[in-house]
Amino acid sequence: MSDDRLRELADAAGLLVEWENSDSEPCELSPHTQRTLLGVLGFPADDEAAIETSLTRLEQWRHPGEPAQWPPLITADCESSVALPGAVSPGTTYWLTLEGGDEQRGEIGADGRLPPIAEMGYHHLRIAGTELTVAVAPQQCFGPADASGQPAPRLWGMAVQLYALRRPGDGGIGDTLALAHFARRAAEQGAATLAISPTHAMFSADPERYSPYSPSSRLLSNALYGAPERLLGEQAVARAIAACGLDDDLRRLEADDDLDWPAAGRAKLTWLRRLYDDLLVRDDDEALALRRRLAEFREAGGSSLEDHCRFEALQAVRGAGYWRDWPAPLQDPASPEVARFAEEHAHEVGFHAFLQWQVTEGLADAQAVAREAGMSIGLIADLAVGTDDAGSQSWSRQGEMLEGVSVGAPPDAFNAQGQDWGLAAFSPHGLVRSGFRTFIDMLRASFRHAGGLRIDHILGLMRLWLVPHGAPPTQGGYVSYPLDDMLRLVALESWRHRGIVIGEDLGTVAPGFRDKLAERGILGMQVLWFEEDDNGGFLPATQWSNTAMATTSTHDLPTVAGWWAGRDIDWRSRLDMLGEDQDADSERQARGKARASLAGTLELLGHASPRPVTLRASDLSASQVLDACARHIGHTPSPLAILPVEDVLGLEEQANLPGTLDEHPNWRRRWMSEADTLLAPDEVRHRLGELQRTRDISRQVAHAPLEPKS
Repeated sequence: MSDDRLRELADAAGLLVEWENSDSEPCELSPHTQRTLLGVLGFPADDEAAIETSLTRLEQWRHPGEPAQWPPLITADCESSVALPGAVSPGTTYWLTLEGGDEQRGEIGADGRLPPIAEMGYHHLRIAGTELTVAVAPQQCFGPADASGQPAPRLWGMAVQLYALRRPGDGGIGDTLALAHFARRAAEQGAATLAISPTHAMFSADPERYSPYSPSSRLLSNALYGAPERLLGEQAVARAIAACGLDDDLRRLEADDDLDWPAAGRAKLTWLRRLYDDLLVRDDDEALALRRRLAEFREAGGSSLEDHCRFEALQAVRGAGYWRDWPAPLQDPASPEVARFAEEHAHEVGFHAFLQWQVTEGLADAQAVAREAGMSIGLIADLAVGTDDAGSQSWSRQGEMLEGVSVGAPPDAFNAQGQDWGLAAFSPHGLVRSGFRTFIDMLRASFRHAGGLRIDHILGLMRLWLVPHGAPPTQGGYVSYPLDDMLRLVALESWRHRGIVIGEDLGTVAPGFRDKLAERGILGMQVLWFEEDDNGGFLPATQWSNTAMATTSTHDLPTVAGWWAGRDIDWRSRLDMLGEDQDADSERQARGKARASLAGTLELLGHASPRPVTLRASDLSASQVLDACARHIGHTPSPLAILPVEDVLGLEEQANLPGTLDEHPNWRRRWMSEADTLLAPDEVRHRLGELQRTRDISRQVAHAPLEPKS
């Protein structure tokens, strides 16, 4: 078999045969993995004949000759000529209907391209006997300057694990009403935004699945975050809970330090079902009006909502499990059998529509409260990198998903064996064939009730590390995605929803990728632990980037107090997660040196001479370090600084410890005080005041006139 022709096919299909790892060392994809991934992408390469056939098909797909074979959507930039999917003779007449309704008639220029279009939006093009959509994007996303009205903004906010919030009557799970309470209090302190954990739809039939980054669908919301009190009234909710006999259970769940997702989820779904049943049998004017609003919500939700509700109903009736194990007719969401099931179980399908309605209304209310309280951005939603392959999105959008691989990460300094996240991935070719339907729907769902969007692992818009099922992560490979098209769609939806965009760009980053994000006005992420100078010390605040969001930590990393105390070392040592050349003693010694380095950068050592080479955790109070870290990110030139609530409160435990399941209470820790009073302690108010003060100083520095050169 010719390796040259295999390599040619791999390159054409978007496999990265050669790349650099996190240490800038060259790597190469083995022929075996090339053939495996090519087969997954739909281009078999088992032998020479298969390779030749796949090359022919791929060439036809990449360069369609007939306009009838063109994809349904192409992208372009405002004020730039538009490249068409295939060759069209100069002088060919076209008709363009702009999204606003205006019509234009013209001719293709000598370069074979469509003349520039000044108006952003989704426009309808008719040319050469075919029709397609032209998505015209602004050059940059809606940004912090647009949101704040400041030319050099220095905004700040907090990162919030939504489930961790508390309020009386929440039943043990943080919800949208607690979020609204917290948003009001955060705005009073001067916060411009709250970056919240993902609110994607999970599995109602299986509340054991609760990782926010392994959702059933990124097109809908997690029903357990709903707070229908604002929608249907506190009395109606209280009656439903009492009728189910759940008062004592809910009080116990609310009092727990850790969230018991299965128990709390089942209890909440039980009384929500009773609440829905009560709404259907009531005949008062209020109930009639609410049912009309629910019907309007279902109508507006279209097929995305209906498919998800049918999937949830199927799992409720059949039991939680993998939809690929269902009878063949039920594996197709468009089959007559699924439609018949929906008719026979209309009440169950309707219940899941009700669940989506109440949580959607809650998210909208929380964003409204945040903006009315004075936040210039409000909520920043979080878009997970993938979905559980057993979920409703993979079931309802099969043509756009890959089967047989999962998303992961290549080996790096932190994970020598690489990672397999067990998430389903988009098919790059399926995205194009569908006109990026699901990608656009996900963006719209995320922006709908938020003033911003954080895109988890935004590196995946350019390339994803895909691991064949049954293989170790080391035998995965990078698959390329249509980056420019996807960035244009992000920018377009960003402006349509007037929401800022943050891209989580941590990990093995391809050369030039961050420049592309900056060109599109997408903020990257800078995390305190990773910002080092040339000597391996912590980078001074003034040398941080002005094109990235600044933060002390993330949900996957140690908190400031936890890092200072070495809590992360304790966990990794206890769970045997240290590297082969590491042990607890050596890690603690290294941490002592790192403490001294951080304290020096934070200017906590005064005029001590000589500077200490190492520090014990007890040498400086955690409160001193926390305040200094808040000041540190405040002084950066970043337009947006985010302080995780864990670092606002001085907590030692991080939200998630990657590489663990039940060994660590991932996504379960709840904060002790209620959302309304969480920011009330003097120490917390002082810390946030320091962040506000240093943000003001950074803004003044940005606006200060440059001194003339001598």
